[in-house]
Amino acid sequence: MILVDSSVWIDFFNGKVTPESDCLADLIKAGQFLVGDLILTEVLQGTGSQSDFDRVLRLLSVADQVQISDRTVAVQAARHFRTLRVLGITVRKTIDTLIATRCIADGIPLLFSDRDFDPFVEHLGLVTALQEG
Repeated sequence: MILVDSSVWIDFFNGKVTPESDCLADLIKAGQFLVGDLILTEVLQGTGSQSDFDRVLRLLSVADQVQISDRTVAVQAARHFRTLRVLGITVRKTIDTLIATRCIADGIPLLFSDRDFDPFVEHLGLVTALQEG
């Protein structure tokens, strides 16, 4: 199972063809994707109409859900942030830090197109879904 970041869902729903959106299409067909609670929020916030909101919610509701944060992940995410900061890397979004940390902690590959995750791959052991496939 692979957790899919909102960056890929947004490209997918906007019809943008990328290696990540192609991978997502395959994951949907196989029923092999996970949806994080915070990712669900981000994706739904980006819908333009009530019908789009309802359609996206139906699709994402068939997947197994992942709770992105709890106390353990929150503390480890702060450690990850600090580790990257010492390396001169500024993480711009707390949610991305939490998502990456959940994936690292649970060994879940992440499908993303947001380059903010690259330092987590390079320095902290985050596994990308495209490495897996």
